[in-house]
Amino acid sequence: MSAYRFCRTDDIGLLVDALNRCWAPHFPDEPPMNAAAFKRSIRDLQVWCSSCMVAFSGADPIGVLIGAKRSSGTLIHRIAVHPDHVRQGHGRHLLTSLSSKLAILGPPRIVAEVPATNAAARRLLAASGYAEEAVLTDYVLEQHARTEERVGRFLIPVTIGDLAANGLFGEADPPTCWERSMETLTARKAEIEGLAVATDERIEAYVLYIKDEGLLALRSFVEDQGARLEELLSRLPQEGLKALRISKVHPAEIPADRLRNLGFRPAGQDLLYSAVARSA
Repeated sequence: MSAYRFCRTDDIGLLVDALNRCWAPHFPDEPPMNAAAFKRSIRDLQVWCSSCMVAFSGADPIGVLIGAKRSSGTLIHRIAVHPDHVRQGHGRHLLTSLSSKLAILGPPRIVAEVPATNAAARRLLAASGYAEEAVLTDYVLEQHARTEERVGRFLIPVTIGDLAANGLFGEADPPTCWERSMETLTARKAEIEGLAVATDERIEAYVLYIKDEGLLALRSFVEDQGARLEELLSRLPQEGLKALRISKVHPAEIPADRLRNLGFRPAGQDLLYSAVARSA
């Protein structure tokens, strides 16, 4: 007999165990989950234990759903069923239960970002009423950006706090994936470095990054065919950025042709799925 329940804040140990039992067998190259990493996901991604579920067979976890919640919606961060219990309806039941809860408590929007190669997850979401909303593309900088002589402007280090103080970081930002959203970057601001092109009057373009992870944001506020972003990108190797890549770019975030002109090439895709919460 299977049982399902939503979790509480004191269930982190249970959720860690469920992820290692149910998620890890499908993704053996990923490091095992631990309590510290799970707590980081609470801080960085706003994972809510009350939006997480575990399925049981007896006392053993056989399925797990990890939900992250913000005012804009809920992210299905991870969902997995133990290999011995797949194709028995557990994943569908987890999604349906969360949808029913959110139909009452909100927010109504539910999203999932799934690698295009994960056919099983895509089938599950489609069967559960999720629609494909956008293609999120990973990009890698294939060639070093060109540089040009700067006249009347200079490069300066910049923080998220600096950008926010200048009204350049906030709700008006274009759509991004959950991991590079304003909320996530704000939660991780102590880890994030930045570089900007500025004049005496204003910041004209900026990039944000974590050296061991890659680019997190790049924006220009000047129509210059990408010249200012090229300046910034050409400087990043000197700043110690090891990976000149940016992940899960929404098509409305940065146009693909602009990224190509800057020297980026596509290197993978995720699909953004969405649904509206409804009672079962």
